[in-house]
Amino acid sequence: MTIQTVQELAALIDHSLLSSTAVESDIRRLCQEAIEHRFAAVSIAPRWVPLAAKLLRGTGVRTDTVVGFPLGAVSPRLKAIEAEEVIMNGADEVDMVADLAAILQGEEETLLKDIESVRRVCRRVSPPVVLKVIIESAALSEEQIVFACRVGQQAGADYLKTSTGMHKAGGAAAGHVRLMAQAAPRCKIKAAGGIRTAEQALAMIEAGASRLGSSASVQILEGFASAAGQKM
Repeated sequence: MTIQTVQELAALIDHSLLSSTAVESDIRRLCQEAIEHRFAAVSIAPRWVPLAAKLLRGTGVRTDTVVGFPLGAVSPRLKAIEAEEVIMNGADEVDMVADLAAILQGEEETLLKDIESVRRVCRRVSPPVVLKVIIESAALSEEQIVFACRVGQQAGADYLKTSTGMHKAGGAAAGHVRLMAQAAPRCKIKAAGGIRTAEQALAMIEAGASRLGSSASVQILEGFASAAGQKM
């Protein structure tokens, strides 16, 4: 995918604010920036979904939130309950954190159950809610990345996502994005975690990402516009 305009780049970005110290004024500002720049979505904590959904209604910007965040170490049942609540509150997209222990230990049945529990909730509504599965690729070997992506594709994920941005191992890497895209060709890839410049964003897209998550979204657009000689 070749990005030629600021608008094309913005349409691939989830404008993110997942800090535990975010307050209402921060969420309102995030949503206004997303509307102004026409980002794909805002990505916010479940607590803020009703407000974001209300502010974004009719704008074309989607409301994205997280489930099992940031550790993914709760039961499939609890993840499903959380997904059901955020969807009822207006979420258009759900980024669930996969069971990292199941990935590390190669527990295919456990990981399938984990992802399918949320996928079923996302598919019960019309239109279906987009499901993105976070695998913390920086904490995994290449073999483990391939395993997680294969199971995620089998479980029916719409996207596989690199990172929460919270893990000490790090965030997105272009090499991991490329491997994920190869391992799960029926899934789209979301790169997130540490993407703060236009150069990094474009590298992820070139590697195969069709969605980016970043808290530095406006900065990324400004950098792209400057380099391309375009207006914001």
